[in-house]
Amino acid sequence: MVAKCQVISLCRSLLRAGRKYPDYNIREYTKRRTLDGFRMNGNLTDQSKVNEVYAEGKEHLEVVERVLKVYLAYPPKTKNIMELKVQ
Repeated sequence: MVAKCQVISLCRSLLRAGRKYPDYNIREYTKRRTLDGFRMNGNLTDQSKVNEVYAEGKEHLEVVERVLKVYLAYPPKTKNIMELKVQ
């Protein structure tokens, strides 16, 4: 059984991991995807479905953290247009 505090903790962990990306587009994508997923599944009542979706969210968190490590190890050579300073 998954408690409400565990679900909130998972959401916060996903948002925190997404904020660590240096690229604006990836940061915003992870934020949007996380919030949309939690809003979409916020009204689930069947406990087996809640457990299934929670496990899927944990897998997504592992993927986000793994991709972040690779992204930080091999950063892109060019900056995003959102991150360029206007001269």
